[in-house]
Amino acid sequence: MNSASVRVGVGTRFVYDGEVVEVVEMLTTTAGNDVVLKNSGDGRISRVALRKLLTSGQVRVIPDGPGPSSDGSVEIASVVLAELTETEMHQVRVRAAHIREVLTGYRSGSSDIVEAGEPRKQFDPRLPLTSRYNAKAVELGVGLRTIKQWVSDFRNDGEAGLAPRRRPSVRPSRRTDERWVEVALEVMVEHTAESKPSRTMVIDRTNARVVARFGEGVVKLPSRATAFRVLEELEKRHPTFRLSTKRNRDIADRPDGAYGKLRPTRPGEYLLMDTTRLDVFALDPVTLRWVQAELTVAMDWYTRCITGLRITPVSTKAVDVSSVLYQCYRPRPAAPGWPEHAVWPEHGIPRSVLVDTAAFALAEQRGPGAAGPAVVPETIVVDHGKVYVSEHVTSVCRRMGISIQPARLRTGRDKGPVERFFRTLREDLLQALPGYKGPDVHSRGLDPESEAFFFLDELEAIIREWIAVYHHRPHDGLVEPHLPKLRLSPAMMFEHGLARAGYIEAPRDPDLAYEFLHTRWRTIQHYGVEIDGRRYNARDAVLKKYENATSPYTGKARGRWPVQVDPDDITRVYFRDPQARTWHTLWWEHAPALDMPLSDEALRFARRLAAEKYTYPDDKIAVADLLERWNLGLDRSLVERRMALRLSRERAAIDLPEQAGEPDIAELPSVARVLHPAETSASDDQDAERGPEMGDGDTDDELDDFYADALEDV
Repeated sequence: MNSASVRVGVGTRFVYDGEVVEVVEMLTTTAGNDVVLKNSGDGRISRVALRKLLTSGQVRVIPDGPGPSSDGSVEIASVVLAELTETEMHQVRVRAAHIREVLTGYRSGSSDIVEAGEPRKQFDPRLPLTSRYNAKAVELGVGLRTIKQWVSDFRNDGEAGLAPRRRPSVRPSRRTDERWVEVALEVMVEHTAESKPSRTMVIDRTNARVVARFGEGVVKLPSRATAFRVLEELEKRHPTFRLSTKRNRDIADRPDGAYGKLRPTRPGEYLLMDTTRLDVFALDPVTLRWVQAELTVAMDWYTRCITGLRITPVSTKAVDVSSVLYQCYRPRPAAPGWPEHAVWPEHGIPRSVLVDTAAFALAEQRGPGAAGPAVVPETIVVDHGKVYVSEHVTSVCRRMGISIQPARLRTGRDKGPVERFFRTLREDLLQALPGYKGPDVHSRGLDPESEAFFFLDELEAIIREWIAVYHHRPHDGLVEPHLPKLRLSPAMMFEHGLARAGYIEAPRDPDLAYEFLHTRWRTIQHYGVEIDGRRYNARDAVLKKYENATSPYTGKARGRWPVQVDPDDITRVYFRDPQARTWHTLWWEHAPALDMPLSDEALRFARRLAAEKYTYPDDKIAVADLLERWNLGLDRSLVERRMALRLSRERAAIDLPEQAGEPDIAELPSVARVLHPAETSASDDQDAERGPEMGDGDTDDELDDFYADALEDV
């Protein structure tokens, strides 16, 4: 039998530091065993410890006989046996029992484990081995040489040596000239950034390039069937034909080396920010027009908690990014209907770490709590969009001590958790909402715009409430290495982060959040501050001492005072007392008439509508009409929503400012038939004269039937 051991003594040779040495003497000392080595090249003598000779990575023994080797061509036994099917494994066991009976007289291989009738007389161990070989060959109906080969294989490799011999599969690329395979892969790589080619075109280009590069007849061209099989094999190395072109580009951009990742160790260490276009249509609550919504979120990497979000129509601006960072410092209040466990205390620390029950009761009395934790990020990870690297955002982050880490270009995996969150949001929530249009044109429904009955503010409220539940749902990406099977939610991971790190980066001063808001320069009059025709004043006398005073600021804002404005809520602005260095809230004079935030764009649109309806409109009348429209639009009744669609046809004649470079959803044929039936009827007649239109769009009669029951009770 072959042996995996080697006898170490006088005469044994080793490769030591790249040189061949031979043991000439072995010594025993009080410190241990030593050996004397002689260099086979120059005859130098050296003395080393035997333990070093056997354990050092610089030494390799040179065996003097055959035996198993790690670099041999024989496959290891575990791989050979694991490759067998149940039937083949049973055959190996039966054949091994026959070989053991030939060698020992017992099928088990030991006289201690005897079956009935063993040993049989033809396999008595006292008989010559050749006689037993012949008896087993007759019994099994095979040749004598076969039995001898089985015995030899069994002695060398055990049961693995009796396994059926499998011919290694030869890949089509191995039977094809390697030069043709390399050129084919080259052509496929060239199409990474191009449109998806057909296999036939790649084969034709490969053949032509091989002939041009190596000459006619030098490289044997494969047959068409073989070429298709080669491309199928190359598809696994560089996807080109099967997946979408976008997915193929993502795979091609994968790094060649081992994957690495940032490993956050506590909440707030890394904050991921990204913007995505939602796969659902929505209605603007003011204009009553279909729009595509964009969602901007901030996610704490360690806990996967969403610390801020904002939904905007069409395109996201730098002020929207600042608004999301503002929410990290000052979380939005929780909605009244949220489950109790989904509400965070105002300070953002989970209830389980509160020890003072009196303080907990006081916090419950102050309000419903926050929608998420208040976390100050140490580093924000963003892409290279202009909204994320604007001067305002970068300057405020520098003052706050927040590092900005741009992700690599076109490398979505650098923000993998937030990208995965967008997919979870789409699969768990958005696809169940009306107006869902799918992630791409191939997943789009027949007419998703006809079902868009959610308004932007409703969609944001739905997403916020879903995130409140998401924070308390087990997350597959959250793992505690010491308890790998423990299912953790983002809220539990937040508590775990507090216990692990012992601290959290909380806002040292919540008023620092005002620095993320947009600055407007205005003078201070006796009535307060006026911004875009809106008058603001404080409920204390903070503005009186600066009334009609010239500010110390120079430059473009010479003589005026800075006021911080949140475009999402113009009911209030914020003024910093330059002497006391304290912040004060300035309230709009019509704010008491509102019980909700009012955006700047909504007020401008309300003023435009009021100007067409009244001779001398003011903000009070405009806001009153706007609230009336919102009450109609936000009603949950299907009838009221159909009435809103009818009103949208009348308001569509108003000239609204369009975003340059962005497609108008209202111009889609299916939407235009709902919003402008009168205008599209003439073009439909012309299309009918030219020929039948492919599709099943609604006719004017069908639209009349759709709105016929708008005022009926349901």
